[in-house]
Amino acid sequence: MLSDKQIRSDLAKLKEIVKAHKAPEADLAIHQEKIDGIRYEVFSKAPCSLFELYKLGLQCGDDTFLVYLEERYTFTETLDKATRLGRVLITNYKVEPGDRIAICARNSPEWCIAYMAATIVGAIIVPMNSWWKGSELEYGLADSGSKLAFVDQARFEEIKPFIKSLDLNVITIRPEKSLPYPEFHSILLNIAPLDDEEIRSIGVNSEHSASIMYTSGSTGHPKGVLSTHRNIINALYTWRFVKEISEILRPELVDENPKNQPALLANVPLFHVTGSHAQFLASFVYLRKFVMMYKWDAAQALHLIEKEKISIFHGVPTMTWEIMQSENFATTDLSSLRGVNSGGAPRPPEHLKMMLEMFPSKAVPGLGYGLTETNAIGAIISGKFYEAKPHSTGRPTPPVSEVKIIDEEGRTLGPNEVGEICIKGPTVMKGYWNKPKETAEVLKDGWFFTGDIGLQDELGFLVIMDRAKDIVIRGGENIGCAEVEYAISEHPAVNEVSVFGVPDERLGEVPYAVVMVKTDSRLTSEEMIRFLKPRIATFKIPLDYQFQFDHLPRIASGKIAKKELRDSIKFNRKTE
Repeated sequence: MLSDKQIRSDLAKLKEIVKAHKAPEADLAIHQEKIDGIRYEVFSKAPCSLFELYKLGLQCGDDTFLVYLEERYTFTETLDKATRLGRVLITNYKVEPGDRIAICARNSPEWCIAYMAATIVGAIIVPMNSWWKGSELEYGLADSGSKLAFVDQARFEEIKPFIKSLDLNVITIRPEKSLPYPEFHSILLNIAPLDDEEIRSIGVNSEHSASIMYTSGSTGHPKGVLSTHRNIINALYTWRFVKEISEILRPELVDENPKNQPALLANVPLFHVTGSHAQFLASFVYLRKFVMMYKWDAAQALHLIEKEKISIFHGVPTMTWEIMQSENFATTDLSSLRGVNSGGAPRPPEHLKMMLEMFPSKAVPGLGYGLTETNAIGAIISGKFYEAKPHSTGRPTPPVSEVKIIDEEGRTLGPNEVGEICIKGPTVMKGYWNKPKETAEVLKDGWFFTGDIGLQDELGFLVIMDRAKDIVIRGGENIGCAEVEYAISEHPAVNEVSVFGVPDERLGEVPYAVVMVKTDSRLTSEEMIRFLKPRIATFKIPLDYQFQFDHLPRIASGKIAKKELRDSIKFNRKTE
């Protein structure tokens, strides 16, 4: 394990490498640019639109790009389908720049192609949470004002009652039975692809809006995070920058066989920034094979790692833990792995210890911290740094992002002082969709106020300690406590309720509810779970409850003393 002295030495080397990579003549050069009145460092030579990003794949056009079950698509085939679909969107559906197009479906090649087509023609793509129930999907479709949705069978059944009232066009993905709407592949027959000149005439540039991704927060309804082409692409090039300087610092990370195509196991939902950005879109930057799973299964993941020679395993910490627990782990060939990365939730230090013992030495562990609002950029840590600082989520991600810690008065704090984490950079969202008040509360002078509480140590490593926002992160899924509380309070036997997170070995954290029941009423956990199932997504539903007839404790302001309740639950669990 690295000592502080060795860490300082490596950080000095890293500083020189970063400086060389930022030079004007470098491929990853940066310059200052004024965006909405704020100066940011941005990548000078990055693609100016997502279409130009997709064209990077043509450098190895005949190589496999998308893999799904027994299906395989090359980079060329994928872009061809996306440009054909782009023509369909313009010709058949009159899509114009700025129109919103939703995807309500599980991971599939069609999901990826729909994302590409919409952003090629200047539409704003709206990836919807495929675990949402009907009323949640209705809210997202209505809030975004989507005019068209790509929908698979399960999501079609959820939104079917609302299609007419939303005035929504529908294209179906892999329907399991006949539906009265066009099927994805049938609409591409005998359609010519848009050519480069036609696409460039649309005029999409780096500051055009590209996506709205919904994120749960402390309010009842999720908020739509609006990002531009520049926001997303600068996130992708940030990861490329980190990868290149890491390989210079640690040359043993480089695959000794340059003919091996890098490959990533796509094991998280594409409606998250981890799935859509760090996995899918980043694969155009790395010319990487993108191997999609039908659904998460640890044994199948191990099979695909060996079969497809996966070089990067990247998911929420729970997934790494589950494959290490699999009976197939010891007999699987993991020699192709170069990175076992995680994001979306903290990884317990004991998991890291297991990883270092069980994975091949060249499968370097890594952890990232970011938010939907920052397009997953914030801090990153891997290898020896991570082994030496297992409680940290890393140093601020170079070279175009900044991190600071502030107190309640907005003053910047020094090393080891605890406060709110703020992030600035060209990857930070444009704002919350149609929510100027909420946007103004979290975006100030280019800084995004995360609501997360933490500190930076004397070496600049970030440690996350708590969340100011009232959310639970269950296996990488954000759950707004207020939304769950609203749903529970609709039960006629409920007087008041408080929902918060409690530790869970596998998922990191799970929601727990303390419910005050009305006099002469009775409730059980099973009854509450049945009540909530048609109302909110399954992953949001607490499985454990404490029912009582007494009022919930309050703090001086009159609010429920959630911290006191949470601490009492932890104590009860320890003494069971």
